[in-house]
Amino acid sequence: MFDIGFSEFVLIGVVALIVLGPERLPGAARTVGALLRRARSSWANVRNEVERELAAEELKRSMHETVSAVDPREELHQAAEQFRETTEQVRAGTEDLGRKPDERG
Repeated sequence: MFDIGFSEFVLIGVVALIVLGPERLPGAARTVGALLRRARSSWANVRNEVERELAAEELKRSMHETVSAVDPREELHQAAEQFRETTEQVRAGTEDLGRKPDERG
């Protein structure tokens, strides 16, 4: 994240020791550590939330593409039309059977 080496940490420690003194330095270090842990935790939560939102959006997009690619209404209309044609053929066949042989044509 930051490009800080060991020598920079030593310098920050020496300055903190001079400014805060040996009595308050351990408490300040604990406080800084706790704040860093909270910041990392918050950052991880935000990152996980964004990843979940992106995954959900990708899933919605995928479902939408799948539904638009395969339209079930069109298939139902085709099946209904085939059913009507078959029904008409059967009706015509049964009407033809009900006629006398000389009326059949």
